[in-house]
Amino acid sequence: MGTPEFAVPSLNMLIKEGYDVVGVVTQTDKPKGRGEKMCCPPVKDFAVSHSLNILQPKSVKTQEYLEQLKALKPDVVITAAYGKILPPAVLDVPKYGTVNVHASLLPELRGAAPIHHALINGFATTGVTTMLTDPGMDTGDILLKESIDIDESVNVGQLHDILAELGAKVLQRTLKSLKEGTLERIKQDHSVATYAPMVDKETGRIDWNVPAVDIHNRIRGVTPWPGAYTFYEGKRMKLIQSMYTRDETKETPGKLLDINKEFIEIAANPGTVRIYEIQFENCRCMPIGVCGHNLNAGVVLSRDEDE
Repeated sequence: MGTPEFAVPSLNMLIKEGYDVVGVVTQTDKPKGRGEKMCCPPVKDFAVSHSLNILQPKSVKTQEYLEQLKALKPDVVITAAYGKILPPAVLDVPKYGTVNVHASLLPELRGAAPIHHALINGFATTGVTTMLTDPGMDTGDILLKESIDIDESVNVGQLHDILAELGAKVLQRTLKSLKEGTLERIKQDHSVATYAPMVDKETGRIDWNVPAVDIHNRIRGVTPWPGAYTFYEGKRMKLIQSMYTRDETKETPGKLLDINKEFIEIAANPGTVRIYEIQFENCRCMPIGVCGHNLNAGVVLSRDEDE
């Protein structure tokens, strides 16, 4: 059970390792883009290319879906970013339970967007946890964990791909231990749990009146989606690639301090932020070396269009 790209490496691993994948459950096709064209989830595209049995229930809480799942007689159900909480009746179907692949070191960052929030919060390490799913939101017993260090230049798209591949490897070890009967269940300490709610376009709005390192972390934590943005003389400007400095400055936060062939430098509070690529609405992404001559030093960038 999975929907986005994050789940594809785990499904691919199951096929390569010779597991009998009796069914692939993914969310329904959704309209996408300005043309509202119906698009398949990435997991469905992958399943179709491997001639797998596909189920796309509108709800996992219906009797119809429950009967479909029972008919498959699964030994184990694997979930990876499926996107919906499973009811107890569904969790009771597989013989050995439901194993979830989650992109954080639980109980840290439970919820829908752990990769985004690991970067936004400036984590130095993150990882993947496999857990035995229960009716709560990422509250089940931990099976295995593996951590990685986070480079301070990596963005959420890059970290997503790293963790998706790591998730497949941790799942492989989890299933091997389950088969051998050596898997241990560890209760989560709910008192230290933190949460990673869904992100949206508002998450990418930049406030320049905060430390430069926090701005840099937010930019990489929403790149490529939903994207970081500010306003330059009333025009929405997307910020693609960044780095921060701890340089002292008494300038107004948001003030464009310097424009050169590599980056623009903007005052924060404290420190400065360097931006290497930008994109204005209805324009393509451009490195500063190409478009910097269209900007003016001294302009103060703002949170809102009308500031």
